[in-house]
Amino acid sequence: MTRRFVLTILLFFSAEIICAVEKPNVIFIYTDDQSFNTIASLGNPMVKTPNFDKLVNQGVTFTNAYNQGGWHGAICVASRSMINTGRFLWNAQRKIEDLRPDKQGRLTPEKRTEITSEFWSCHFKRAGYTTYFTGKWHVDIPVRILFDHVGLVRGGMPPTVESSYNRPFENAEDVWSPFDPQFQGHWSGGQHWAEALADSSIEFIEKAAKHDEPFFLYLAFNSPHDPRQAPKEYVDLYPQEKMDVPPNFLPENPYKEMMGCPATLRDEKLAPYPRTEYAVRVHRREYYAIISHLDTQIGRILDALDQSGKKENTYIFLVADNGLAIGAHGLFGKQSLFEHSVKVPLIITGPNIPHNKRIETPVYMQDIVPTTLEVSGIAVPKHIQFRTLLPLIHNQKTEQYHAVYGAYMNRQRMVRKDNFKLIIYPEGNIVFLFDLKNDPDEIHNLAEKPEYAAKFQELFQELLLLQKETGDSLKLKIL
Repeated sequence: MTRRFVLTILLFFSAEIICAVEKPNVIFIYTDDQSFNTIASLGNPMVKTPNFDKLVNQGVTFTNAYNQGGWHGAICVASRSMINTGRFLWNAQRKIEDLRPDKQGRLTPEKRTEITSEFWSCHFKRAGYTTYFTGKWHVDIPVRILFDHVGLVRGGMPPTVESSYNRPFENAEDVWSPFDPQFQGHWSGGQHWAEALADSSIEFIEKAAKHDEPFFLYLAFNSPHDPRQAPKEYVDLYPQEKMDVPPNFLPENPYKEMMGCPATLRDEKLAPYPRTEYAVRVHRREYYAIISHLDTQIGRILDALDQSGKKENTYIFLVADNGLAIGAHGLFGKQSLFEHSVKVPLIITGPNIPHNKRIETPVYMQDIVPTTLEVSGIAVPKHIQFRTLLPLIHNQKTEQYHAVYGAYMNRQRMVRKDNFKLIIYPEGNIVFLFDLKNDPDEIHNLAEKPEYAAKFQELFQELLLLQKETGDSLKLKIL
């Protein structure tokens, strides 16, 4: 054997070893207020989403991914706090309150140390990843201490004007326009925020392509959060007369005060009372338009990843922070525990991820946190309560949690087990029991039917157990 031949063999095996240990890149795409039923390939052909569809076809989609809820009207704060700490709802709230800066914006060295040991991005930093953030943060911890690079930082919601509220009225002038930049909102600063964030992400991907270090990109869009604005060509995709009205549409929810969704709540002020099919169609038209515009920006990012040469070794995790009602159950916001508000799209693509696979097992959207760490070869810290999705993806198990929990302030509690769901409004002792398999729109309340009494009690006991697990201190009456 010649020396040159031996050297060739050694170089070949060295390359194999390097490839075997090469860490994958992770791109996390966070959308804002996007309900699970807003992607064409997942059952809504009315909305035009070719790039969301591309991700669905290239990866695994979880069709029952839940957010646990929120401790105030800005559900996105709780969702983002859970995803960045890896802790269940009320535990995340307490941890963020404990670690946030003082009134002067200062952090003690001890708090800084604990923050960097707790937060999602910091686990990647310690593992040698270059970390980058751009978009909506909305967590009470300074973002700049958590990432190597920070691009555009956007607020909790785009600036808006009064004319975007309490509209529209049929046969009356609507002074609001979803495509006129004079109304600011997503166009504040001169460029639509979704386009600016896509530009920021593409710039980072192009720079990362020139380096060998793996990267973690956290991209948090403000779309499709209201004000629901998109260029005119996207609005024109959706003729108003062809827009859908949800089957669970109501002119007014009779429990809106009791459940913590009064007419004065910001999200509920977007449309007039009583709700009309006309108003719902107009708002849904604008909602679908901004989702299609968002879809285009995601397509640009996917193209940049293709051109970077990094695609084959990159995982993409796409999820929304929470859903939205827009007329369902007489509501317009996300401050409820109905499916339209707590269930979100969750899509994963990347190395060894099956293509075009749907998993119906109920999971939490924040389960992506330990999943991203596991695919990156990073040990999952003990404080993370959410669970990796990989065993479900690779058919190693069929159940993620014994039951799924949800809460909104002290006004609502929820548990889902199998295909049944119990919702309680504690202040009025109002209860709902839904069979999600046969009644996915949650229209028919089974709580008063004697034949469902045992199921009702089973779910109530599950809820009591989940309260302990999530750090929920609310005392529920024995039902």
